[in-house]
Amino acid sequence: MQGGNRQDAHEERGHWSNKIEYLLAVAGNIVGLGNVWRFPYLCYKNGGGAFLVPYLAFVVTCGVPLFLLDTTMGQHTQEGAITCWRKLCPLAEGIGYGGQLILLYNCVTYNIIMAWAFFYLAFSFNSPLPWSSCDNDWNTADCVNITRHHTNHTNGTSGTMEFWERRVLKISGGIEEIGSIRWEVLLCLLAVWVICYFCIWKGIKSTGKAVYFTATFPYVMLLILLIRGITLPGARQGVEFYIFPEPSRLMDPQVWMDAASQIFFSYSLGEGSLIVMGSFNTRSNNCYKDCLWLCLLNSCTSVVAGFAVFSVLGFMAHEQGVPVAEVTESGPGLAFIAYPQAVAMMPLPQLWSVCFFVMIILLGLDTQFVNIEVMMTSFSDIFPTVMRRAGRHESFLLLFCLACFLFQLIMATEGGMYVFQIFDYYACSGTCVLFLCVFKSLAMGWIFGAERLCGIIADMTGERPNPFFKICWRYLTPLVSLGSFIYSLVNYKPLTFNRWYVYPTWAYVMGWMMALSSILLVPGWALYKLSTAKGSFSQVISVTKKKKKKKKQHDLGTFQINSVICIHLLASPWPVLAQAT
Repeated sequence: MQGGNRQDAHEERGHWSNKIEYLLAVAGNIVGLGNVWRFPYLCYKNGGGAFLVPYLAFVVTCGVPLFLLDTTMGQHTQEGAITCWRKLCPLAEGIGYGGQLILLYNCVTYNIIMAWAFFYLAFSFNSPLPWSSCDNDWNTADCVNITRHHTNHTNGTSGTMEFWERRVLKISGGIEEIGSIRWEVLLCLLAVWVICYFCIWKGIKSTGKAVYFTATFPYVMLLILLIRGITLPGARQGVEFYIFPEPSRLMDPQVWMDAASQIFFSYSLGEGSLIVMGSFNTRSNNCYKDCLWLCLLNSCTSVVAGFAVFSVLGFMAHEQGVPVAEVTESGPGLAFIAYPQAVAMMPLPQLWSVCFFVMIILLGLDTQFVNIEVMMTSFSDIFPTVMRRAGRHESFLLLFCLACFLFQLIMATEGGMYVFQIFDYYACSGTCVLFLCVFKSLAMGWIFGAERLCGIIADMTGERPNPFFKICWRYLTPLVSLGSFIYSLVNYKPLTFNRWYVYPTWAYVMGWMMALSSILLVPGWALYKLSTAKGSFSQVISVTKKKKKKKKQHDLGTFQINSVICIHLLASPWPVLAQAT
């Protein structure tokens, strides 16, 4: 990172030391757990190879355009996820606050996953693996030895399942029974937060160095697991289940919704992470090419991870004599039940277990590095005179990590899994991100201007983006995002745990309150700005009409101009949209 004197705020924020640091940081952020434990399952569940049709459709209409939009916003303004809106469209600043709130929810939930992975990693050095048998004191009489061939599991539970629920979680009967703290999980959680703090305590100067390892080593582990997976008996059966195309599934709207949610989730859209990462670039950086290559890397990693995962699941199905569908899992079920169960059946199970959980931990860590750094940067940009003094960043980061750790104590209890799921399903949901992306594309495509945005990209990179991006920012991206948002609300299903536990009413109310907290910031901030603007509604409109006659400028718009266009948009959307650009 390059520094500067205190008179220059731009130099004071700093830049990436080199292009590689930026690319690795963004790659580490977007290539995460979703690529390994979510995409392969969705691909199998939604038609195999046919799922790539809706997936690629959303990549083209939403993924890449929004990725480029976020990166351009940060690189052009050299500001964080909130303050960038003050230079682009102040009335839409609530989008920045909403994204940061979702990111905050992620920060206070994400590390518990890595704590569980650390727990498994510690036990991966045991011989035999503790989840490979039913001879442990936590096992019940219903436990089934997974190392033997069993075609009927209806009368028992696997040793892996019992290790997860009875040893790791020691799960209670429901969210009403929080129970005691799981001290071993708590120690793992503390270790994760200590690692996070010391890897990012110097801002992007230390983050840029940490990602050299955390963003690259997971690919080494993934390659090792892929080679091992495809050489196992039954691997071909698993791969066929993964990619076998079922074109008829394309008629199901849920398949398209799953593709949309995966794109918004895995590309880290809407939360402001890409804006902050881009803001540390120099203005002459070719963000256009960077975005195209990074999006390609993300999608290719997802596909390759699918081969690594399903080849192993095919092996497990082959060993147990059951269809692949019966051993397929997604999310934590894949990482902590299905894959460990498969590993226990392999020769040298300790080696492959260590490789897998090291990969899971590193994938999670580099994503969390960026999440926390984004929060710190956005806050520092709001209060630069306070936060950029010597030692302030380290002190505030320590307080932030400590606060998140203390909040996560409840997730390290016997009922913590139920709390985790509430946050993951509601507060961090893709539905909230979809809502923010609708208004982000409208604000930048219409109010700020898609043509103006293309001109900025051309000025920074020397290369004008394809005209298709203008169509996406104005029409396709907001329409597709809005349609997906509405569909997700119409098809909403209350959260359950293990398909049998129904949460109490107050838990659902709490979940919806967290979901609405980020959504309502968008209209709430706009109403606040409108109510505090000087002059009456008609006076502001008349002032705008006069301003619209002036020569169009290509620099950043002022608050007054942008606010008036927004008022026109609220009063009469479509006629004004045509005039706004």
